[in-house]
Amino acid sequence: MKKIFVLVLLIAAANIFLAKSLQSKYSSYNDSDTTGIIKPAKYMSNEDDLINAILQRYHYRKFKLNDSLSNVIFNRYIKSLDYSRSYFYASDIAAFDKFRNQFDNDIIDGSLTQPFDIFNVFRDRVNERINYAESLLNTEFNFNKDDKMLINRDDAPWPKDTSEMNEIWRKKVKNDALNLILTGKKWDSIKETLQKRYENLSRNIMQLKNEDVFQLFENSYTEAIDPHTNYMSPITSENFKIDMSRSLEGIGAQLQTEDDYTKVAEIVPGGPAFKSKLLHQGDKIIGVAQGKDGEMVDVIGWRITDVVQLIRGPKGTVVRLQIIPSTEGVNGPPKEITLVRDKITLEEQSAKDKILEINNGGKNYKLGVITIPAFYSDFEAEQRGDKDYKSTTRDVKKLLEDLQKQKVRGIIIDLRNNGGGSLEEAIKLSGLFIKKGPIVQVRSSNGIVRVENDPDTTIEYSGPLMVLVNRFSASASEIFSAAIQDYGRGLIIGENTYGKGTVQNLIDLNRLMPNANQKYGQVKLTIAKFYRIDGASTQHLGVVPDIQFPSIIDPKDFGESSEPSSLPWDQIDSTKYTVFGDVKKYVPELLKEHLLRIKNNDPEWQEYMDEVNDYKEAHAKKYISLNEEVRKKEQDELEQQKFERENEIRKSKGLKLLQKGEVPKVDDTSKDDPLLDETGHIMADYINLVG
Repeated sequence: MKKIFVLVLLIAAANIFLAKSLQSKYSSYNDSDTTGIIKPAKYMSNEDDLINAILQRYHYRKFKLNDSLSNVIFNRYIKSLDYSRSYFYASDIAAFDKFRNQFDNDIIDGSLTQPFDIFNVFRDRVNERINYAESLLNTEFNFNKDDKMLINRDDAPWPKDTSEMNEIWRKKVKNDALNLILTGKKWDSIKETLQKRYENLSRNIMQLKNEDVFQLFENSYTEAIDPHTNYMSPITSENFKIDMSRSLEGIGAQLQTEDDYTKVAEIVPGGPAFKSKLLHQGDKIIGVAQGKDGEMVDVIGWRITDVVQLIRGPKGTVVRLQIIPSTEGVNGPPKEITLVRDKITLEEQSAKDKILEINNGGKNYKLGVITIPAFYSDFEAEQRGDKDYKSTTRDVKKLLEDLQKQKVRGIIIDLRNNGGGSLEEAIKLSGLFIKKGPIVQVRSSNGIVRVENDPDTTIEYSGPLMVLVNRFSASASEIFSAAIQDYGRGLIIGENTYGKGTVQNLIDLNRLMPNANQKYGQVKLTIAKFYRIDGASTQHLGVVPDIQFPSIIDPKDFGESSEPSSLPWDQIDSTKYTVFGDVKKYVPELLKEHLLRIKNNDPEWQEYMDEVNDYKEAHAKKYISLNEEVRKKEQDELEQQKFERENEIRKSKGLKLLQKGEVPKVDDTSKDDPLLDETGHIMADYINLVG
């Protein structure tokens, strides 16, 4: 795999002459004019041409930059500006329509005038809307009317006139105010909060530079090819390096912007958010406060870089976040959580083990659970010759040895929320459970297929094995799970995995333009694709579990299959391998026992199912009421349901019941892990079947 990365860099470096030839090709752009209208800088034409050349030559998907792709780029660019269709008018879109089939020619010519013209109209529309929103705050709303608002405007018609646009924003501002009323705030406080929110939104748009607009447009191009190919401006590149090094102290969460909200894109294993289990992927952060008593700052509409600066801070300090949990929908009741900032170390991201005691059918079973939050390796320590360098495989091998000494009867590898990491470690880890053979196939953009094999001929553990996955298990996690499944070495339990079967490489454009006066950004480029040893791709489809659990996450909302431009599933020739065993023959009986067991109304499993149903119900709603009494009733009913579920579980475990409004302490939680427990029961059933 390293050879593929190096090859692309060498090819790119060998074509520096192409980049140099672009440095003097264009000279017609200025950064801005006296009216404050944003214009592209002249160097951006060079950079645009270089990005296009790299994509055309080295991207895995062989595509044609034509009118068809131009149309996709146009739609993506408009959506990146006006996600909720609440700034542009239908007349604006009609006026822009002449650009729809021109973006391909503009990219080839290095002409950026048209996307910048569109952005300048967008900026004007934002200021118009903010002025109108602020004018609505002069009079308190009547929350007793039977009024409702469309929640998701992704596919709604563009407003045809000012009257229609004003009605959309009247409902938006009223909903913003009602959300604050439901937290107990009075009108004067609500007015002040919303004024600041809208002022921040306007200021953030006005502070965008031509570099930001260029990045928006280039990503509309790159992500039209595939969702994992991106352009990063110099400032974004610096933030990316910080995220990758984990060098700054914070909460351990990667964030992204979605329709004025700051959304949790990923929880970093080993960080404060990961340990607390209070913040989850998909949650929206709407407020940030410093310390135990600091004022909660409303961050809706803020630039993500500013939100990150508020959240980051010295190790040991407290930050409070006001969030809307992903399971509640965008208009769910906000929740406040407290986290203590810390520096994330490799040690904290390491694999961990524990003993799971299961009573199944009147018999006790001691099972080993190994949780792997990421596929990691301390490459620097390995290169220094450190014999005790940390890696996923080395750590798991030690844990397996320890668990076998404790005479566990089966092993569960927990890969939930493991977004991947080192491919090499995924290959080596698979080798702990098979004697020898191929693990994964990798096809590069030139069609050459490499087979990556288990590097040793020993097997560390040959007993009953199950792998627990969910929708957030991706990339290297899918390679390991697929290998275990294809060899018949163990059973995969849980949710359908993410479906990311592609390989990316990062290219620093400054290396290709060494004599440029301007600092350039970076391109993250898809260069290869993963395939299982049976020839099937992990792309798009992911790994389908042998026994599936209901999922809170809708595949249409999250995962590779939710991305319109994702590379398709396909198949290549199978490689030669020897199946370990026929575990699939036990699946029908295991599934039968599993379904019987969950019908017995286990309180924790039932709570999980209630959460699944709540999520589906919340995300199926098209409209939300703007009547205070109706919304308060809905919120109270939801809180009552959660309260009753919590006490049902506490009662079944003999724990002290909560009083109404009482919040359990961190160390006084009733919740175990129903999905892991059920996997343990399935393992116990399997042990009985195999004898």
